Amino acid sequence: MKKVGWSSILVAAMLFAVAVIAEAQQPKKIPRIGYLVGGDPTTESTRSKGIQLALRELGYIEGQNIATEYRYAEGRSDRQPELAAELVRLKVDIIVTAGGGIIQAAKNATNTIPIVMAGSPNDPVEAGLVESLARPGGNVTGLTNLTRELGGKRLELLKEAVPKLARVAVLYETATGSGAIELKEVQTAARALKLTIQSWEVRAADGFEKVFAALNKQHPDGLYVISGPLMFNNQKRIAAFALKSRLPSMYSTREAVDAGGLLYYGGTSRTATSVSHITWTES
Repeated sequence: MKKVGWSSILVAAMLFAVAVIAEAQQPKKIPRIGYLVGGDPTTESTRSKGIQLALRELGYIEGQNIATEYRYAEGRSDRQPELAAELVRLKVDIIVTAGGGIIQAAKNATNTIPIVMAGSPNDPVEAGLVESLARPGGNVTGLTNLTRELGGKRLELLKEAVPKLARVAVLYETATGSGAIELKEVQTAARALKLTIQSWEVRAADGFEKVFAALNKQHPDGLYVISGPLMFNNQKRIAAFALKSRLPSMYSTREAVDAGGLLYYGGTSRTATSVSHITWTES
């Protein structure tokens, strides 16, 4: 049996939405996709290239019979509403987006243009994106990861990797919406694992150095990073700090491990768990 990847499922949802609209359009009009994400072109390249390849396999080639308007918030949640509104003004046929806060920004910008989620860490019903999983209603469809529900498991795996783990620093950004929710789950799991959690909110890119300086003084035993546009856009910076501080770190995306992080646990088309080649020595 051939395995169906997330890109194929996502593209199927995209093409269905575009096809419905295309029936009422002029035959020679090229459908336009609005691509709206929280990262930058580099950090989002894996996702965007995957979508492009899947479209090409189905005969849809960029610049020939389909066009894409790319908009990147570059880790700044304050840019999301305006970028979403800009795509609406351009009258794109469909908006593809990923991440809890930015999906909400797209939904706030339009209730008529179809929105396809390319992965959301939130429960879409709980977040108010759809009415129910069986009957979504509205203009939002696509895929969700529900990765925030894996917070307890991530903490457990970090504890297994570092048996002497006692105090864990947690980096999060409240602007993503799901950050505070996952933080509560991690705090609950920490009590069962008899761990102490020190939570650190980062609101902007210039806030990392202040947090890093504080962590260097407190010397936690591990670092847990809750995913979000700001964290994703600065994952190399975070991983570099963890390495320099010899701080075992846990993430929710493979890209963080590729950037130099120690561990990640989350959904992926290849494997659910990954460990980098990096090791550390206890002092």
